[in-house]
Amino acid sequence: MAVNCKSALIALGGNLPADADAPQITLAKAIGALQSEDIALRSVSRFFQTPCFPAGAGPDYVNAAVSVETALSASDLLARLHDIEAQFARVRAQRWGMRTLDLDLVDFGGAVLPDAAGYARWQGLPLEQQMQEAPGQLILPHPRIQDRAFVLVPLADIAPRWCHPVLQKSVTEMLAQLPEQDIAAVTPL
Repeated sequence: MAVNCKSALIALGGNLPADADAPQITLAKAIGALQSEDIALRSVSRFFQTPCFPAGAGPDYVNAAVSVETALSASDLLARLHDIEAQFARVRAQRWGMRTLDLDLVDFGGAVLPDAAGYARWQGLPLEQQMQEAPGQLILPHPRIQDRAFVLVPLADIAPRWCHPVLQKSVTEMLAQLPEQDIAAVTPL
C-alpha cells in the first residue's frame, strides 16, 4: 500500500437476498470484494440484526462496519463502493428503501466534505427532507451517524475511539447519547 494512504470507515447493510444469498452472506462477499490492490481491509465488526426502518416496512437488516486503508481519493472510494453495490444487484429506486447491499462511506481520514457549511446543511436537515432529498455530492462524515445505532454499534466493535471531526465525540460517546431501546434493538447474529 502506498505512503499516501488514508483510513476510512464503511458501514454495510442489507435486508434483501442477492442471487439467493441471505443478507449476511452478501455482506461477507462484499467485504471480500472491497479488498484490492488499492484498498486494504484493517478490521471487520461482528454482524448485527437490526429492525427495518420504519418499523414493519420489510425484513430486518444485517449491519456491519469495516475499517480500511486506501490509496484512493474519497470520491474514487465512493465510486468503488457503488460498483460493489451494483455487483450485488443494488437498485437505487427509493431513498431508504429495502436493498440487497448498502455501503456507506462514514469517514475518510477525518475529512469534512464538501466543506463545513455544506456538511452543516445536510446534518441539520429535518427528517422529512432527509427522506426526500439525496445529496448530489459526497458528504463526510456521514451526516446522520450520531443518530443511528445500526451504524454506531458495529463501529464500536472496530473503532470505539474514532472521533467525529465535527461533533468532537467518539463512537462510544455518541452511542451513549442514543436511547437504550435503539441500542438494544441492534443484536449480534
